[in-house]
Amino acid sequence: MQHYLILTLISDDKPGIVERLAHIIQQHEGNWLESRLSHLAGKFAGIVQVAVPDAQRSALTDALNALAGEGLKLMVETAEAGERTGFRAFRFTVAGADRAGIVYEIAQAFAERQINMGELETDCSSMPWSGEPLFQANGIVEVPTSADMDELQDELDAIADELAMDIRLDEYYPHN
Repeated sequence: MQHYLILTLISDDKPGIVERLAHIIQQHEGNWLESRLSHLAGKFAGIVQVAVPDAQRSALTDALNALAGEGLKLMVETAEAGERTGFRAFRFTVAGADRAGIVYEIAQAFAERQINMGELETDCSSMPWSGEPLFQANGIVEVPTSADMDELQDELDAIADELAMDIRLDEYYPHN
């Protein structure tokens, strides 16, 4: 029987971190399924989903925890994979001048409607025409089938106007 582990990690950024982690997973018959890894402010951070046979779960967890001695902060959690129903998936994008509170305003609009933010990726760069800070976000939200989409779009439009940003919400069809 396969079990799922969710690994969260952070360390100083240096070559070989992914190779070391992948090697340990492979040695214990694990399968690296999904991950989000990133270099942030001189640190390497990530989250990884691994499938592992029941007979190897404990040994893999022990081997991963031993990486703490190599300067890697790692947390291993057991997870259950299951089908989620009762929602529609939407991709959202946000772009505009950076300022404090953008993520909060958008997350609040979603949370008030019981909308789950399944993925979120943000970035700050410079606007090409002015050099001003540019904030961009994109992700996937899971909207309950009972949600009033017109009301949600009106709220996002109001937030976009208030923040002088572009916010888009488009139906998302995963490849699965």
